[in-house]
Amino acid sequence: MTHNARSIRPFIGAKNFELSCRFYTDLGFEERKIAPNMSLFQSGNLGFYLQDAYVRDWVDNTMIFMEVEDVEQFWNALQALDLPGKYEQVRIEPIRTLDWGRECFVHDPSGILWHFGQFSR
Repeated sequence: MTHNARSIRPFIGAKNFELSCRFYTDLGFEERKIAPNMSLFQSGNLGFYLQDAYVRDWVDNTMIFMEVEDVEQFWNALQALDLPGKYEQVRIEPIRTLDWGRECFVHDPSGILWHFGQFSR
């Protein structure tokens, strides 16, 4: 089967929807309100839907990987945002080097784990 896909957009939940909307805007995503309880967040052609819905088992097991061009540059910009200083629940973890490449981590206000990585070339 051939996919003529144009995008893929996961749905993620939020414990506190308004707080998470502010967090993702601070992280550099552009928000587009879809409904009072759902927004599309985009970075270029990439995006995800944030819902005002919280199921602990679902959110606690959600991980998203986003490939970035330069993980070192991304990490430096991420640190400058001071997201853990602005959002009590947010944690960031420094770059790790693995056999496939390098990545750093961000835990959003609801606990969703983001991997921001760069593949070895």
